[in-house]
This record gives sequence, structure tokens and C-alpha cells, in this order.
Amino acid sequence: MLFNSFQFLLFFPIVTLLYFLLPYKFRWFHLLVASCIFYMAFVPVYILILGFTIVIDYIAGIMIENATGRRRKWFLIMSLVANIGVLAVFKYYNFFIDNINYLFSSSGNSFQLPLLAILLPIGLSFHTFQAMSYTIEVYRGHQKAERHFGIYALYVMFYPQLVAGPIERPQNLLHQFHEHHNFDYEECKEGLKQMLWGFFKKIVIADRLALVVKTVFTHPHDFSGPSLAIATLFFTFQIYCDFSGYSDIAIGAARVMGFKLMRNFNRPYFSKSISEFWTRWHISLSTWFKDYLYIPLGGNRVPVPRMYLNLAIVFLVSGLWHGANWTFIAWGALHAFYLIFGMVTKKARVAAMNSIGIKEHSVLNKTLSIAITFLLASFAWIYFVSANIHDALYVSTHLFSGWGQVLSLSGIKSVITAVGGSDTIMGTFNVGMGVILILFLEYVQYKTDDGPAINIVQHRPTFARFAFYSLLILTILLIGVYDNQEFIYFQF
Repeated sequence: MLFNSFQFLLFFPIVTLLYFLLPYKFRWFHLLVASCIFYMAFVPVYILILGFTIVIDYIAGIMIENATGRRRKWFLIMSLVANIGVLAVFKYYNFFIDNINYLFSSSGNSFQLPLLAILLPIGLSFHTFQAMSYTIEVYRGHQKAERHFGIYALYVMFYPQLVAGPIERPQNLLHQFHEHHNFDYEECKEGLKQMLWGFFKKIVIADRLALVVKTVFTHPHDFSGPSLAIATLFFTFQIYCDFSGYSDIAIGAARVMGFKLMRNFNRPYFSKSISEFWTRWHISLSTWFKDYLYIPLGGNRVPVPRMYLNLAIVFLVSGLWHGANWTFIAWGALHAFYLIFGMVTKKARVAAMNSIGIKEHSVLNKTLSIAITFLLASFAWIYFVSANIHDALYVSTHLFSGWGQVLSLSGIKSVITAVGGSDTIMGTFNVGMGVILILFLEYVQYKTDDGPAINIVQHRPTFARFAFYSLLILTILLIGVYDNQEFIYFQF
């Protein structure tokens, strides 16, 4: 079930109302059934895959806790193999077989391995990683094994964050399902506000930007530099508003019922370096890779060359996690290069800036750092959104071609019309104003508070708050795109 669907507008209030009306002892069952209905609204049969991994990890957690010595590790391995095996079959099998078949055909061998005619279960990577964090934490002794099967199943299947995160740790979420949550007006209000902000980002901004992005990146060879640059910039904001919008709705929906999910985004496009970007973008995933891959590889406690190798491995795996396509691997490799290059050249860059009178902590240096980091991240998104490496390389190498046509107002109009049709000029203006509003609110809120950007009006007079929230709702109703467009990260 999509958050941006009319079904969810019925599902959410009914599930929430029943949650508070039911006696405490039945609430876990109610949420589990609701989560099953939510997931089965996509492809019902795939709940069996989810059920398989839940049973395996539930048993593995108890066996790990009860075992001693090497047997504990074997039970952990059993759990990890089951989870990674499901990922390998449904997400990566065809990718690897395609590449093997390509090697066969390139060498003149006509033999071809068969492909599987299967769909990728929605959100598979998210709930798989959440399940893996449970057994790893039990193995490490940081989490007691959950004996209540229904509660453990709910930990994996909790509907707000089931298909696109945040990827929770058992220490943060599991115990909350045992707690008695009374209705809290303030929590409900704050949750609904965050959901409203998420809907605005998704329906008004992301889905309108998607109309242009899809037009250009479906057939990039039909466009020149200005159109490609506009589409790349649009996707930079589309993916942020799409994914952070989902996280806002998920966190808000959980908060209404008294559950606290971790923050997943923290104004990433105000980062002053790629390293900082990854502490602000998809925080639940970046910390997952840090704790369960980077640190076990040795982290930064090893010689510098090995540390760079560890970083490269993490980002390549992160790219592959996002999708079974060479474009995602290239995207991860680009970020690894950015990060390592930045670390290697940091002293030289600081010295160069000092030599021209720009101090490291000056406002000008911070502004330049934010701008450069934004451009680097935007360029990398080309490989994320492109259908294949060939298209991504075309866009990358043609970004600076054909700019002579935009030297006049009519030229600018023709570029905008080319990427989305004659009715796109007003739509582009509306979206542009929306993006500016989001950046402005995030910037101002960042200076005063660390909460969601919508909190900027929380200390204003009642009339001002009511007017602002009403304006957001009216904008969603009048300008929003209602075509049940999936969230980008559902494919992962």
C-alpha cells in the first residue's frame, strides 16, 4: 500500500483508532495484522518470503542466546545465509547470470544460463537488513533474544517503516512493542505535522519533478546539455523529497501511536563534505554499514591504505545494495572516490585556500564547500537514475554541450518545453518555489532547532500556524500529483 494513495487515507486513521481502542494485550496482534494487510496490498504471495526469514531469524536469535562457544557463530551464520540467500535469489541472481551470459557470448560460447522470471519483493533489502541487525546484536550480547514470536514478527513488519525504512535496530524499536502507549495529544499533533510535511515533499515536489526527470532520463540521447542539467538537478531534489518524504510520513505515522523511529535525514544538501553528507543522508543505512561492515573490516584502526580499501568496499557494497545494476555500483564507486580523494587532499586544499585568503572556517569557505559537495552529489545521482551505464556516460559527457541556446529568454523557454511539454513552464515555476521553500525552511530551522523543518512555525501565534498548515494542505490538494507513483526506494 502506498502512503500517497487514497487507500492509505482510510487505512491509517482506522488502524490508529483501533490501536488506542483495543486493550493493551491485543495491540501487537492488531498492528501485525495491519502490517500484513499493508504489505500484501503490493504482491500478496511475497509475504511468504517475509514469513520464512522471520521464522529463521526468530529461531536463530533464541539458539544464539542459548548456545555457547562456536555454536553461537554457526547459528548466526545460519541466519545471515538465509537472509542474504533470499536477497541473492530475488535481487541479484538475474544480474549475475546476465553478466555471466554476456561473458559467454563475448567469448563465442553459445551456452546461456537460464534467468528467473520473478519480481523483486518490495522493500526486500530494508526488512532483510533490519532482521540481520537483530541476530547480529543478539550474537554480540547487545540485545536479548525475543521470545514472543508475534512481537518479533512485528519488529520486522511494522508497517510505517516496513518497505523503505528507517532500518531500525532492535535496541531502539523492539522494546517499544512491549510498552503501553496511551494516547498523547502532543505526540499525535507532532506526528501528523511531520506526515503533512512528508506528503508535501512527496506529492507536490517529488512527483512533479519526476515528470521531467522521467522524460529526459528515459531517452537521454534526445536532449542536449541544458535539458540534461535541468533533469539532473531535478532528480537531485526529487530523490531527496521522495525518500525523506517517505521517512517523514513513516516516522510521523509511528509517532501518532507513540512509537519513536530514528531520524533518517538531516538536511544533507547543507553538508560541507561528502563525508558529512553520509552522516546526514539515509542515516539508518549509513550507520548500518558502519557498524556491521566498516568496523568489522577494521574501520580506521588499520593502516591508511587498508582504511581506504575498507571505505571502497563499503561504498561498492552500498551501491550494490541499492540495485542489481552496474549504474548503482558506479554510483557507489564515485562516492568512494569522492571520500578518499577528499581525505588525501584535505591538507593541500586547506593550504591552497589559505594562500588566496580564504580561511578554513570562514563563511565563504563553508559556502563554497556546501556548493561543491552539492554538485558532486548531484553528478553522482546521474548514475543512480540512469537505466544503464551507456546512458549515464552519455549524460555525464554531454552536460556541457549546447549551452549557447539558453543565452536568451526564448532559449530558456524552449529548453523547459523540450524536457516536459508546453504546460511545464508553470509547473516548473511551482516546483521551483516549492524547492526554495524547503531549502529556506531547512536552513532557518537548522540554525534554531534540530527538528523537522515544519517546526519552524511551532512557536508562532496560533493564527500563523493554522495559516501555514492550511496552505500546505491546500497546496497538496491543488498542485499535488495523484497518480499513485511509487516511492523511489521501494525498488530496493
